[in-house]
Amino acid sequence: MKICSIGGGPAGLYFSILMKKARPETEITVFERNRADDTFGWGVVFSDETLGAFEEADPESYAQITASFKYWRDIETFYGGTKTVSTGHGFAALSRKKLLLILQQRCRDLGVALRFEHEVEDFASLAAEHDLVLGADGVNSAVRAHWAEHFEPSLDWRKCRFCWLGTTLPLDAFTFVFKESPHGLFQVHAYPFEGGLSTWIVECREDVWQRAGLDRASEEETVAFCNDLFRDDLQGHELLTNRSIWRTFPTVRCGRWHHENVVLLGDAAHTAHFSIGSGTKLAMEDAIVLFEAFAKNGDDVGAAFLDYEDARRIDVLKLQKAAQTSLEWFENSARYMKQPPAQLTFNLMTRSKRITWDNLAERDPALIDEVAGWYQDDQATNGHTEPWEAADGYVRPPIFTPYRLGQLELVNRIVISPMCQYSAVDGEVNDWHLVHLGSRAIGGAGLIITEMTDVEPEGRITPNCAGLWNDGHTAAWKRIVDFVHERSPAKIGIQLAHAGRKASVKHPWDRSSDVPLTAEEGAWQTFGPSAVPFRPDWPAPKEMTEEDFDRITTAFVRATERADKAGFDLIELHMAHGYLLSSFTSPLSNFRTDAYGGSLENRMRFPLAVLRAVRSVWPRHKPLAVRVSASDWMTDGTGVTPDDAVSMARMLKENGCDVVDVSSAGNVIESEVIYGRMYQVPFAEQIRYEAEVPVMAVGAILGPDHANTVLAAGRADLTAMARPHLRDAYLTLHAAEHYGYDEHYWPGQYLAGKPKPREPRS
Repeated sequence: MKICSIGGGPAGLYFSILMKKARPETEITVFERNRADDTFGWGVVFSDETLGAFEEADPESYAQITASFKYWRDIETFYGGTKTVSTGHGFAALSRKKLLLILQQRCRDLGVALRFEHEVEDFASLAAEHDLVLGADGVNSAVRAHWAEHFEPSLDWRKCRFCWLGTTLPLDAFTFVFKESPHGLFQVHAYPFEGGLSTWIVECREDVWQRAGLDRASEEETVAFCNDLFRDDLQGHELLTNRSIWRTFPTVRCGRWHHENVVLLGDAAHTAHFSIGSGTKLAMEDAIVLFEAFAKNGDDVGAAFLDYEDARRIDVLKLQKAAQTSLEWFENSARYMKQPPAQLTFNLMTRSKRITWDNLAERDPALIDEVAGWYQDDQATNGHTEPWEAADGYVRPPIFTPYRLGQLELVNRIVISPMCQYSAVDGEVNDWHLVHLGSRAIGGAGLIITEMTDVEPEGRITPNCAGLWNDGHTAAWKRIVDFVHERSPAKIGIQLAHAGRKASVKHPWDRSSDVPLTAEEGAWQTFGPSAVPFRPDWPAPKEMTEEDFDRITTAFVRATERADKAGFDLIELHMAHGYLLSSFTSPLSNFRTDAYGGSLENRMRFPLAVLRAVRSVWPRHKPLAVRVSASDWMTDGTGVTPDDAVSMARMLKENGCDVVDVSSAGNVIESEVIYGRMYQVPFAEQIRYEAEVPVMAVGAILGPDHANTVLAAGRADLTAMARPHLRDAYLTLHAAEHYGYDEHYWPGQYLAGKPKPREPRS
């Protein structure tokens, strides 16, 4: 084969090494526009996992790379005159220039031709002359741009500016510095990479950068500004430059990574934010996998490309997801500057979701104990609970810290999220619901919220949905509420709703989900803000009139009065997932031109009217929650956005809402939801900080570990879980056993099975 690499960075060089070593007869040329010893940036960080792959792929270069490493285990966080250290992390770094020189020399030793200061201009001719062309020319890839219609790239230019500097300050840890200035917050990502030299990346929001005048600053003026701002942190050491201009980070994604005999690697194909230190890692791992694809497929370029993309795409997407979450954390870091040092450090450590409460406890148990101790003390001093002391040497994890919502005392922060059971008869709940909710009450959760319970027959999703529109329903619910109160310390709330245009469909588990009922099956009239069906082949709902507004508002009020008679501790209004109240809030489902449509304020008019009416009859000492869809997940920016959700939360708070239960999507089928662990938590966090209202987080919080992570980092006040409680009704009791928390309530009937207390941790 005849191969060329356009770009002489780690991806192109490393693939060339692997291919030439395996096939000495292969003719390989690397074209690089810069000189051999040019490099931009300072250090390169690797993880232990990546190093293992390098050792297996090419032991010779691995030995030279690791011989140049600077190793450390700690992460140090500086802000507000404090320093917090987290230990138990493994990092290794070396000079980027040193890495490139090692790879270049290894290429020369193997017979790879290196052509520096060579600008490729005729891409088509080069592709015609070679069997394989590597597009390894970085984030501003000319290869990607030349064949853009085939690679289908998208570039998301982010909200911060950063400047890549070096310093003579000798660091011993990964170092984060948060520094307030008259212009706003600046932050530093710094780490050592060789004796007497460290990377020092300065980052700030675009508006802060402009207010500081850095949009007009030369490289020298930038250094002078940063030297002055970080004078104490630099301890008399100076900053160094290497084309240290202010940049905006682009998140690069490509629909395809190959075209004919051209393939993209590294930053040309995908980028990951420097806050997780993975750009070079991704590039070199791309090279390994592409080489393995050719080892498997011989000279079949097309088959090799398909195997390469198939093997890499999911891993890259996962890492990009983590990197994007980390990137967005730093974009919004100013919101955390009132957190105490231990919490800020925990928040920082867990920002990408790859590190959680449990695995940080293994790495750094001292930090976890400090965070847990602070959490319980903070809640006590803020009047939420009585002061608590650790029993038997254990510090209580956040999930077991009680919470006061108004006058409602919850014994812990775990909530049973509403889960439709589709098992009621004419709206009346029965023994199934008693066992379902009762078992989860004795399973230890602090708060149980019933399934979506409809306020009128036409508000049901299916014929078997629960209701609360007559006295028989009240009595049936009271039986369940009484059981929960008599047999457990749990509190119980009811979610009141109207399905709107998503009503009148068949049972969900008889393989006919999302299929409307026929007239013969008892279909009923549905209602919505506009006469637009949820799906194109569904019957259109009736566009609501003032008479409908009055009737349905009255139905919510009557259901609220019945909920109080049944003894419920909390009401949650369902304004999410495209049901009636939610469909009013979104411009994708509300096309009205009257006072109930158009602006967000108009779209919220009817939901807020229902909220006020419910609040007026619901006892003041009982809290009222609202579940919202905080995003319609539309890539074109239409629909409800997280910023809209903040405005909605403020309106809800002003009209009597005590806690916002934050979910997303459901208004339209076109939503492009990006699922993942704790994927909706960022919406809850933004509402908590910007609307200053308590929030309940929900969405792929997969167990107590995730719940502790969300709470300890300050991302939510309560954590709601549905599917985990379907798998394990006694999730909270099992969590108490897992964390050695002996103080948690166990039903008397089950005490014989309660685990013995653990020995205190040393």
